This record gives sequence, structure tokens and C-alpha cells, in this order.
Amino acid sequence: MTVVAAASDPGRLTGKVTFDGTPKKLKPIDMSREPSCAKFYDKPPRPDQAATGSDNALQNVIVYISQGAPDEKASIGPAIQLTQRGCRYSPHVIAAEATQEIWVRNDDSVTHSIHPMPHFNPEWNRSQPPGTPPVVLRFDRPEIIPVKCELHPWMRGVVAVFKNSHHAVTDAEGRFDLSELPPGKYTVTAWHELYGSQSKQVVIEPGQSQSLNFVFKVLPY
Repeated sequence: MTVVAAASDPGRLTGKVTFDGTPKKLKPIDMSREPSCAKFYDKPPRPDQAATGSDNALQNVIVYISQGAPDEKASIGPAIQLTQRGCRYSPHVIAAEATQEIWVRNDDSVTHSIHPMPHFNPEWNRSQPPGTPPVVLRFDRPEIIPVKCELHPWMRGVVAVFKNSHHAVTDAEGRFDLSELPPGKYTVTAWHELYGSQSKQVVIEPGQSQSLNFVFKVLPY
């Protein structure tokens, strides 16, 4: 028996983001002045801004519907967790809906400073000593926001805020998955903090799964 998808059945968009060229090789992080964090690592770690995987996979790329998707009501889903551990942000890049709570935890034995630097939302800077409750972030307006720690200048992260739920961050294999997409024509954008952004158009058919890949041409400088 053949099942015919209804015109309103959602579709799915999956794909992979890779790089072509030589990624930037960022200098290892010097944590010698913060030995309580340096002890987490066998050797000095490299910054997460240029994280890659096997087969030229590009990690930490934000893939989202930039045109075509309707706005949605504010998310009432669970809070997103952002952890400070070993004087680094985990995960390095997170994506959330407008007004969704982001709980920032300090798992280190040192004080951190949480400093989001938005353009369209209020900017603030808050100290978080060890052992204190999570600091709650909440942004009303969509934008991609860099976050840093004023006490540990190598600590950098990204919080991407959207008006809908159709967004993802690529994993260590460069893969992303946008499910539950209403049928329609969309512009899909892939954004990376070092290598910029690119967009493609795709048509999502009712009940169908589509594949879309991105390749970033990268230079080592």
C-alpha cells in the first residue's frame, strides 16, 4: 500500500558542511597563569573557532532557515546548558530561540565573567564565582552574539538567537539536521565565525527528506 503525504506534512533537510583548502591553525591556548584550568589538558588546547573533523568536516557551523520560515511563538522548551569547564565554553556554539533560557554554569574552581556582546539586545557583563547558581541568559531579538570572559581572554563562544526553531549547529562530522520543516521554498544559510557565510535555496516537499551540502573555501591566514 502506498502512503501519500498530505500537503501539510513536514519534510526534513539534512546535509554536511566541509572545507576546501587549509584551515587556520590557531596558536595553542596558554593557560599557565591559570593552573587550575591548565591541569585539564595533557597539552595546551587549540581554540575551538577552527574545529574540524575527518574528511574535511567543518564543526561549529550554524545552519538555519534565513528566509521562508514563519516566525514562531517564544519557546517554552527546556533551557539550553552552557558550561564553563577547563576555562572553555562547552559547547562552543549554541543556537536558541528568542526568549529561550540559556543556563551558564561554572564548573571551574575560578571565577569567570560572562560578557555577551550583542548589537540588538542589551549588553551586560556579570561575574560568576565558582559554586554559584547558573547565570540565566535570555535574548528577545534574533542575532548572532559573541560571548567572552573578561578574566580569561581566550574564552570565546557564540550564541545564535532565532525567531523560529529551524536551526542547527554542525557536529564533529560536519553534519546538520533540520527536521519538521513545513513544505515550502527556503533560503538556507550556513555561518562560520572565521570563514563567513553562504546561502542556498531549497524546496521542501511534503513528507520528503532533502539533502543539502555546503563547502567553505578556507585559507590558512
